Amino acid sequence: MTCVSPHVPDRRQPGCTKLAWFEPSDGARVRVLAWTCDCLALVYELCQAGGQGFIRRTLQNEDAPEIRETHRWPLTQAREVWAALLTGMAR
Repeated sequence: MTCVSPHVPDRRQPGCTKLAWFEPSDGARVRVLAWTCDCLALVYELCQAGGQGFIRRTLQNEDAPEIRETHRWPLTQAREVWAALLTGMAR
């Protein structure tokens, strides 16, 4: 079966930005705008909530998923970080 969603590169690019990951925020409704393929244990989602964007990272463990989220940015900036993630320039 062919994957149709993008994959995050295995290797970081030189000079890549290190993203800070935090416990998920509660309360706001979240819209998932884009996502990476779920054929791997680590899945990323570009999300929008309250007019801001952020990236959610889910490690699909056997016991329970481990979910972390980035800071929230203006949506345009979140899309830029998403593009950097997909090209290995952020992790």
